[in-house]
Amino acid sequence: MPFRLLLVALFFSGPALADPVQVAVAANFSGPAKVIAADFEQQTGHKAELSFGATGKLYAQIQNGAPFAVLLAADTATPARLEQEGGAVQGSRFTYAVGRLVLWSPTPGVVDDRGEILKKGAFRHLAVANPKLAPYGAAAMETLTALGLLEAMQPRFVQGENIAQTHQFVASGNAELGFVALSQVMTAGKIAAGSAWIVPADHHQPIRQDAILLDKGKTNAAARAWMEHLKGEPAKKVIRAFGYDD
Repeated sequence: MPFRLLLVALFFSGPALADPVQVAVAANFSGPAKVIAADFEQQTGHKAELSFGATGKLYAQIQNGAPFAVLLAADTATPARLEQEGGAVQGSRFTYAVGRLVLWSPTPGVVDDRGEILKKGAFRHLAVANPKLAPYGAAAMETLTALGLLEAMQPRFVQGENIAQTHQFVASGNAELGFVALSQVMTAGKIAAGSAWIVPADHHQPIRQDAILLDKGKTNAAARAWMEHLKGEPAKKVIRAFGYDD
């Protein structure tokens, strides 16, 4: 076979499912998303290209023409809004995870298992995510309100734009403790380091996280395959391992 024909034959005999999918991912879900994306590529041949950020910021990027085919939000309101505005495929929205909020310090013994440190006030700074952009930040505000501590804590706030930045503030020592996503501090089903109080679910509204197929992904086979993969048991197993309910 002539060399040129050989190259053509090799090209067309390669994987037929090598399409990429641009996925916008809420910052709290970065850990499991990376694991799921690796398995997705291995199982389907498609590559998931992940972009992380606060849900509010991702929404703004989508509105400004970002090439995302799928959104994995940290709430239900943003995907519903995109669906209502005609920027997403009707009926494609579903809850892929339910997040848990945790008060965390990288230092052992700082945070007790009932969150009493918030009442004692033996710290200078408390990291929280921007409640206008990050649902985990809104959940933190609801928790402090439920405890009757919101007004007292406000002068101590160190506010992150998203939950990833908020976690970094605590991990770096810029704040002694902070409200972060349980998924950020959990490894192999347990909190990896430091001290923590897992906030009871009744202290805030459920952090339901919805996925939706965006308008740019409606004809993208890889995007549809990603949505189906996310519903499967292998992905759900990863999601549970990072501390989410499904």
